[in-house]
Amino acid sequence: MRFVFRWLLRIAGTMVIIAVLGAGLAYFLAARSLPTYDKTLRVSGISAPVDIVRDNADVPHIFGASDPDVFFGLGYAHAQDRLWQMIMLRRTVEGRLSEIFGTRTLPIDKLMRRYDLYKAAQASVSAQDPRTLAALKAYSAGVNARLDEINKDSLGRGAPEMFLFNVPVAPWTPADSIAIGKLMALEMDGSLASEVERARVSLALPDQKMVDDILPQTPGAPLTALPDYAQLMQAQGFTQYASAQGDGLPADPLSPFPAPGLEGASNAFAAAPQRSATGGTLLANDPHLGFTAPSIWYLARLQLQQGGVIGATIPGLPLVLSGRSQFLGWGLTSSGLDDLDVYMEELNPDHPQEYRTPDGWKPFVTRKTIISIKDAAPVTLTLRWTDNGPVLPGSFYNLDTVTPPGHVAAINWTALSDHDTTLSAGVELMYAKNVQQGIEAGKLQIAPSQNLMLADATSIAFKTIGAVPARNPAHDSQGRMPTLGWKPENRWNGYFPYADNPEIVNPESGILGNTNNKVTDAPFPHNITFDWGDTQRIHRWQKLMESRKVHTRDSFIEAQLDTVSFTARSLLPLIGRNLWYNGDPAPKGTPERMRQDALKMLADWNGDMNEHMPEPLIYAVWISTLQDRLIRDELGPIADEFTHVDPVFIERVFRNIDGASKWCDVVQTETVETCDQIAQQSLDAALLWIKERYGDNLESLRWGDVHQAAQDHPVLGEVPILKYLVNIRQRTSGGDNTLNRGATKGTGPDPFLDVHGAGYRGVYDFADPDSSVFIISTGQSGHPLSRHYDDLGELWRRGEYIPMSLDTALARAASVGETKLVPGN
Repeated sequence: MRFVFRWLLRIAGTMVIIAVLGAGLAYFLAARSLPTYDKTLRVSGISAPVDIVRDNADVPHIFGASDPDVFFGLGYAHAQDRLWQMIMLRRTVEGRLSEIFGTRTLPIDKLMRRYDLYKAAQASVSAQDPRTLAALKAYSAGVNARLDEINKDSLGRGAPEMFLFNVPVAPWTPADSIAIGKLMALEMDGSLASEVERARVSLALPDQKMVDDILPQTPGAPLTALPDYAQLMQAQGFTQYASAQGDGLPADPLSPFPAPGLEGASNAFAAAPQRSATGGTLLANDPHLGFTAPSIWYLARLQLQQGGVIGATIPGLPLVLSGRSQFLGWGLTSSGLDDLDVYMEELNPDHPQEYRTPDGWKPFVTRKTIISIKDAAPVTLTLRWTDNGPVLPGSFYNLDTVTPPGHVAAINWTALSDHDTTLSAGVELMYAKNVQQGIEAGKLQIAPSQNLMLADATSIAFKTIGAVPARNPAHDSQGRMPTLGWKPENRWNGYFPYADNPEIVNPESGILGNTNNKVTDAPFPHNITFDWGDTQRIHRWQKLMESRKVHTRDSFIEAQLDTVSFTARSLLPLIGRNLWYNGDPAPKGTPERMRQDALKMLADWNGDMNEHMPEPLIYAVWISTLQDRLIRDELGPIADEFTHVDPVFIERVFRNIDGASKWCDVVQTETVETCDQIAQQSLDAALLWIKERYGDNLESLRWGDVHQAAQDHPVLGEVPILKYLVNIRQRTSGGDNTLNRGATKGTGPDPFLDVHGAGYRGVYDFADPDSSVFIISTGQSGHPLSRHYDDLGELWRRGEYIPMSLDTALARAASVGETKLVPGN
């Protein structure tokens, strides 16, 4: 027995030693790719030495003898800190993820090949202006200098992920950067999903008024009325459609296709000197994108020949997308522009390789493409295009459910342009010296469309940038639903002139702002969009701006971080008006008492979606349950796709606008249910959901326990053990409709995870530019072993910032390292 015990002990000891040695070896190999910031490196591709000084937050301050040399330094710095992220972005837009991840990512690759964005990016290189082309080439050379250094010095393949997914890394090219810009446009665009959703709801609801309820136009002057989808299609004799088999989106964290309700958003606002306490202009910006680890944003300062530029960049792009120079500050918000149309293309029944056009049958343009797959045979895909654009599979976004038999769906989208000068717009903006030059730079923007907020020393301005499709006034669906591709009136007539885009310069009020809200009442086809991104945050922003005669940097920060929900404050009195203080006190421990306690808490609540409070959770579960109960009986399975509450719909129902209270009646029952009954039943169901998960002590609930910013690694975030190293989870305040926006996931076992919000915040003060501040939601480094992987995340969570200074001495004084790139092989 003692002999057996000794051998078991030896075996266990050996296994422990092997495990320790394995862990040590893994750490050693992973640590090899940690960048060294304090060094001198000889590189080719620069005309004179380049200094990259990293301050104590790991923000690179890049100095060079020429602007191309500075862009070279940015490319090198991006590749030092975010090489894996850059590789993943490039492979995603190329449709080449399956070479690394096998069949898991094949659905993504197939869709990306059909979009063919990378080929359009390659064609767009020659469309850039000379200054942008020089920047792109220099930036690419900087990235490649880092790749050469990794290969020469065996620096752990450049990123720890490369040990797990070892594949060759091709040199960086200017087309790669343009393609990543197009990928960003894809991640921010919700037009395709919106068109399909409206068509499906229109087919499911015989009453067009009910379609207008559940998919309401933004409040304000009405734009137009539409026929329903059945009318559009029945005119051609189409009545049969496929049933949905899910949403058709690749279920993978690497998918760039946004889930409905989680497209791009943002806040930006500016104050003119007369509305600033210091007499200088102010500008604040916080773009909203999906959270990831590391953040998509990367802070950097570029010392160009005309002066410094500092702000938020995206690895892969030689741009400061939101930031300031010594002359001008700029910020971006999603405009919501309807820049995509879906077309139903009729197949020739005798020759299915042809489709119908205004001039008769025409063959598809086709091209074969081969997708290589790790550990599997390659797949050959035949790509097809019509005059309108690429043909997409019927399963994508449930297109088949609105596609008549004998038809396929194709799209026209501004980002498909092969003469895309959007990168030139971004570069020219960095060189603009005043708001008028900034507006002029925006003329080159194609996609994505954005609202550009500008401030120089004396002026503020707003301009919608991006190509606006010129639709025919006789367009069948006005771009809101799929239409027949062969009808001339449904096709675009180029783009409207840039001068027609909404623009405001130096308003009398002295304040400008946009929260993705409606900016024009122009009638179709000049209306920009029917589906504005915000109807709620704008009310809270307006109140905060009007509450002060003059503003300061700190009051702008206060507005950026505001977590009071106008939505909660406006809806709760509506849905609970006949429930409060109704009935006798119920015994403790009963559902009725729990309901009374919840209503009492909500009655005393001011709508602050604070992470430490229970009321936001009670409210969020109640309102979500309520919407589902209102629509489930009419829409059936389609209701699953309404993952986020539409406050305008709830308000229409409970105010009975145009008879919308009919949604409260459950159509399958003989009785006619009232809205008060549905509100109470929904609250009881919400409290039962809360009790089953968190217990019945409502006072002990904390919104932050469920509303955590899920900044997960898209590749390793679901791997046991590793996920605790690479994922960044933080309790956060805010919600779907607060200025400090933390959009919830809306589905799955954790529907209130915070998955989409302000990964970057910046406030720029032109009275004292070096008092400007900025922050990102994780850290600068993409290396999980780096102390800069998540060091800014806690500051971000607490609503703190770091200095946004162009003071070179300050950067050097707190430096964590200085990299000197010198010319030579």
